[in-house]
Amino acid sequence: MAYPLGHLVAVGGAEDKGTDLEKGIVQRNRLNFFELGILKNIVSLIGEEDPRVEVVTTASSIPDEVADNYRDAFQKLGCTNVGHMRIRNREDAALPENLERLRACNCIMFSGGNQLRLSSNFGGTEFLDILKERYAHGDLLIAGTSAGAMAMSNTMIYEGNAAIAHLKGEVKITTGLGLIQNVIIDTHFDKRGRFNRLAQAVAAQPGAIGIGLGEDTGVIVSEGHSLKAIGSGSVIIIDGKNIEYNNIADISFGKPISVENIIVHIMSGGDTYNLQTRCFEGAEIEVDEED
Repeated sequence: MAYPLGHLVAVGGAEDKGTDLEKGIVQRNRLNFFELGILKNIVSLIGEEDPRVEVVTTASSIPDEVADNYRDAFQKLGCTNVGHMRIRNREDAALPENLERLRACNCIMFSGGNQLRLSSNFGGTEFLDILKERYAHGDLLIAGTSAGAMAMSNTMIYEGNAAIAHLKGEVKITTGLGLIQNVIIDTHFDKRGRFNRLAQAVAAQPGAIGIGLGEDTGVIVSEGHSLKAIGSGSVIIIDGKNIEYNNIADISFGKPISVENIIVHIMSGGDTYNLQTRCFEGAEIEVDEED
């Protein structure tokens, strides 16, 4: 099997990009987590002295403000060659200028917002074909936060109220961009209480592994299957391979689901997980010595 040579970085979100920024409340100092933590990981993975970074704000309803935030954050880390790909529809995605910029950049960053805007505007396009080809050959780093992370997988949650996510039919699933296979990614996982949402998605497709990303937290995906947790929070892995009783196919819509024997792992910064073997591999533990 040929593994992709590039890296994906999926981030659970830092601030509430889906609310504050989408409502137009722009606070330029709210990307400190990117400046000081996760964005440094992204820049170091690119491996270029002054990389060409393209920020794609298709998911956002306020693209210019969001792009300015990312441009400022990248520039504070020494990246001066940062562009904004203001793609609002499928016609924009097909523009020769945007395809050429995609071919020329070292890193592409998908912002948060609404993940359906990503799947509906890029699905089946030449833009997505080029993105996948460059990722497979290892000459493009792809990063995404919030909606930009959720759209990376082949199976994508696009709607689901956390308060009623234990009821059949309340978690809506469609096809994402397909950059990583056999996973379902959910974001803002802790803050918005989305365990039941991801668990229902896995119960419906036990062959997929659920990845719940907390805020200020993410995973680096290497070779398409090796995850490494980064950031200050937790990454939750939900594995349905050993599910025994599962009533999701038999109950009516709106009824509570029952699922037996779901496996859950909790990862923190530095821990690793292998999607292929479904094994938690952990990290070396540093023991604090008392004086």
